[in-house]
Amino acid sequence: MNLLPGQQAVIFQVSGSMMLSGKQRLNRAFQSEAMGFSDTTTGLQGRSVWTDEHGDKVFSELSGEGFGPSQLIEGKFTGGTGRYTGISGEYSFKWQRLGAIEGDELAGRVVGLQGSARLGSPNVNSPTAAGGSR
Repeated sequence: MNLLPGQQAVIFQVSGSMMLSGKQRLNRAFQSEAMGFSDTTTGLQGRSVWTDEHGDKVFSELSGEGFGPSQLIEGKFTGGTGRYTGISGEYSFKWQRLGAIEGDELAGRVVGLQGSARLGSPNVNSPTAAGGSR
């Protein structure tokens, strides 16, 4: 939605596969879904759910300057189900658009994913991008 000159507001919903690398990753792969609101005045607010192959989920809050290309988005883990119950930690990434917007469809991927998570046990895990998309 175009607002005042140079101001826009966007509601977004994205989903896709996410691959993690690193020796202490949470899991090898997740199906990821995120939705939220972004405007050029107040920034981005959203929520994300990562689901593993067993159906266990990781929940997080998203915030940042916006949903535009190369803008930093930060996530804070807020909980989970199954083996991720009690998870805490933070992560960050940038969104990279792939191709033109066609109608309501936007293709893109996450780049530079980094952060750390603490499960209910004392293990510390570090999600690191491996070319996955979201």
